[in-house]
Amino acid sequence: MKCDRGSRAAALSITAHALPWLLLAATLLACSPDRNAETHKGGSEAHAAAREKAPDFEHKDLDGALVKLSALRGRTVVIDFWATWCPPCVFQPPELNAFLERHADPGQIAVLGVEVGGASVDDIRTWARENNAIAHYPILTGADEDLARRFGAMGFPALVVVAPDGTIDSVHVGLTTAAELEDLVAHLLAGGTRSS
Repeated sequence: MKCDRGSRAAALSITAHALPWLLLAATLLACSPDRNAETHKGGSEAHAAAREKAPDFEHKDLDGALVKLSALRGRTVVIDFWATWCPPCVFQPPELNAFLERHADPGQIAVLGVEVGGASVDDIRTWARENNAIAHYPILTGADEDLARRFGAMGFPALVVVAPDGTIDSVHVGLTTAAELEDLVAHLLAGGTRSS
C-alpha cells in the first residue's frame, strides 16, 4: 500500500485530535495500580460481595473529629475511597453531594470520603478548591490503599456500599453517578439486601 506525505500528515492530525479524548476516556474509568483489577459498576454488573463484614476503621475528618465506621451501624454507608493524585477522583464529590441532597434524613444514609494517598488536610482542602470538588460529607484522612483493598477496592475512585447490618453490599470502581448510586442503594433503603 502506497502512503504519501499528505496521507501520513492527515493520519497524524487525526491521531493528535483523538488522543486527548482517548486519554480522557481511559482516565474516567479509574486510577488503578493493578491493570487486571476488576471494575464493578451499576445495575446488574454491580459486584455483590459475599456479605462479608466490613472492616471497621477510625480516622479523623478534616476538622480533627474521629469517625468510626461501626458507629454508623443501622445506616446505609457509602464510602468513597479516593486520592488527590487520581484525576477522575475529582468527579465523584459532586455526584455524592447530589446523592446526599436527595436524602435529607441522616438516619438512613451516611457518606464518607476516605483519602488513601497520604495527603495532608491542607493538601486535601487545596485540591478540593482547585478542582471544584468540595464534599458536603466528612472526608477522612490518615488511611492508605491497604484499607481500600480490604474492602475490595482495587482502583480509584471506588465506592463501597455498606449495608445497615455492617456487611459489604457492593464495590464499584470508577466514577459512579448519583443516579446509579440511587439504584445501588434502593434495596437497602427498602429494608432488603442484594442477593449474591
